[in-house]
Amino acid sequence: MSESKRRPLPHDYHPPVPEFTVTSTDFSAGGTLPDAHVYAAGNLSPQLSWSGAPAGTKSYAVTCYDPDAPTGSGFWHWSVFDIPAEVTELPTGAGSGDFKGLPSGAVQVRNDYGTRDFGGAAPPPGDGPHRYVFTVYAVDQEKLGPDADVSPAVVGFNLRFHAVGRAQLIAEYENS
Repeated sequence: MSESKRRPLPHDYHPPVPEFTVTSTDFSAGGTLPDAHVYAAGNLSPQLSWSGAPAGTKSYAVTCYDPDAPTGSGFWHWSVFDIPAEVTELPTGAGSGDFKGLPSGAVQVRNDYGTRDFGGAAPPPGDGPHRYVFTVYAVDQEKLGPDADVSPAVVGFNLRFHAVGRAQLIAEYENS
């Protein structure tokens, strides 16, 4: 997919909020998403660490979104929220469906694969590189509000009104 045809990021439509930092030991910003995080290979959520969230942060949410998916609405690979404010890292594989890697109280909703876990990269063959946008949101309340049965779009709607900060890390993956 050419740079000029890339679609906007989901938070391009949200009000501006302070930025903070998110990193991963599994991939670097602007790099290629490793096979461990590809649907047909390892299908593991990557390790994420964050710091510098603004004052007033009472919880976090983490999402992974592919704005370049040929759907007209992108593709949600992961959406988890109500991560307690004292948690500033998720280990590799935290987004598996067994919830063992997530802190107590965190809520994970279904992705666009229809499963309640992290669903790895899987762009159509020959569609060019897709961006995988991992976003950590600092949230102004301990509980965002929705339950585990909502869609990632409903989570995003609530984050639009309750995010007090945002950090993002983007990697690419291409299925040649």
